[in-house]
Amino acid sequence: MTGPGPLSRLAASEPLSISRQILREYIAVMTRQQTWGKALTLTEATADAAAFVQRFSVLEDSPSVWDQLMELSRRYSFGGRQVHDANVVATMLAHGERRLLTFNEADFRRFTALIEVVTP
Repeated sequence: MTGPGPLSRLAASEPLSISRQILREYIAVMTRQQTWGKALTLTEATADAAAFVQRFSVLEDSPSVWDQLMELSRRYSFGGRQVHDANVVATMLAHGERRLLTFNEADFRRFTALIEVVTP
């Protein structure tokens, strides 16, 4: 988490936020075996997540996030795993955020009328 990577550079230049959903997804992804490297232990992953909470503002889930998700479901077609992506956008909209930093630009392309997708 330290060092001159893209996230560190961005955090130095503008405030960054994270949602509880992303924190959970980070723990889930980092603790399962991957082809790209060794999985973290649960202790390591939760320590990282705790550090993220200290470093970034946390966008909490709320009834307004649910309302935004329901509105998105009326305007866009998505299902299955895409519900998680739509919930990220709903969280952003509920909190007035409009820029999303992601390596998965394609997952959010359908929402570019509402948000700006930024890739590192």
